[in-house]
Amino acid sequence: MNEGTNILAVFGSTGSIGRNTLEVVRRHPEHFAVRYLTGNSNAELLIRQIREFRPIAVAVTDSEARRRVRDAVDGSVEVLDESGFPELAGRDDYDTMVSSLVGFAGLRPTVAAIQAGRNVALANKETLVVAGEIMTALCRRHHVQLTPIDSEHSAILQCIAGEPAHSIARIILTASGGPFRGRRVAELETVTAAEALKHPNWTMGNKISIDSATLMNKGLEVIEAHWLFGVDADRIDVVVHPQSIIHSMVEFSDGSVKAQLGVPDMKIPIHYALTWPNRIAADYERVDMARVGTLTFEEPDHMTFPCLRLAYDALRTGGTAPAILNAANEIGVAAFLAGTLPFPGIAELIEESLARCPIHDADTLEAISEADRTARDFAEAALPRFSTVHTTIR
Repeated sequence: MNEGTNILAVFGSTGSIGRNTLEVVRRHPEHFAVRYLTGNSNAELLIRQIREFRPIAVAVTDSEARRRVRDAVDGSVEVLDESGFPELAGRDDYDTMVSSLVGFAGLRPTVAAIQAGRNVALANKETLVVAGEIMTALCRRHHVQLTPIDSEHSAILQCIAGEPAHSIARIILTASGGPFRGRRVAELETVTAAEALKHPNWTMGNKISIDSATLMNKGLEVIEAHWLFGVDADRIDVVVHPQSIIHSMVEFSDGSVKAQLGVPDMKIPIHYALTWPNRIAADYERVDMARVGTLTFEEPDHMTFPCLRLAYDALRTGGTAPAILNAANEIGVAAFLAGTLPFPGIAELIEESLARCPIHDADTLEAISEADRTARDFAEAALPRFSTVHTTIR
């Protein structure tokens, strides 16, 4: 292993971000090596990853997948169950955790990595959404660098490089608008999961694809940007940019605006997160501006896609409101994917959960976990009502 090699623990290696991360490693073996991998149920892919990247240990959530992995590696690799996620994250023999687990499940392993003094390349936005105050304080206490993988937050990080914090007037997050851009509320009553998963520009996992279709993904990014860059909700705007070439912008106090551009390829922000603050040459596709031709922008449709407004409301409310928002969203998305909740019901379920679940201070992980459990229980119990009643959200 070369001196200066960044040794990685890739959490969620069989998901979209994990696979792209390992492609970055594959292209740059002189700069990166893999020590730990984790997966859920895709045993075949995880076994192939183990054979190629030779980690010393893996953790697998699904019991049948875990058995198949154990049989395949035959004792050559340590294989842990789901309780091993925070245990692996807390080890001290790697440099950077790639946190790409889906949803609330990413919180505890990311906390363990930070407490162990490991740097974190963060794709699991829910970690900052539900526990931003705790996570940022932990990073300061343990002198850990938390670098965003999301293309939007990577863009902001690049735009503010070398700029004094007080000069940031406004953050402008760009959104593709998702597969239903331009639709009206009534048209979304009967859309299917298959339609919602067809993102026009990005190839992503199921959960984030549905979040993109509802614009909740952009709402979560607003909350994440607040914690990453110390900018309040009133200075974070969202603009729909269907071409997905400008990944986000920053407006400064003198009226200047910086934008970061690139093709919609997650390997580029992953590469940047793993090499920041340096840039290492890579052969990813370049933007051909003449071929792109036109870049367009429009306001988001808050009436048709209320999840974005609900995320802003949760951020302004503070406390455990973002944890409730996130939990209800995860329940709603799972139900929509299972075919038991119509698309507009996701937002309706979230709004009801925010209105009915108690909101407390989010000053401990226990308080956040309790809010998450309470909101999930409420949302699960409320699902039958929203599977049949379709009202326009307030």
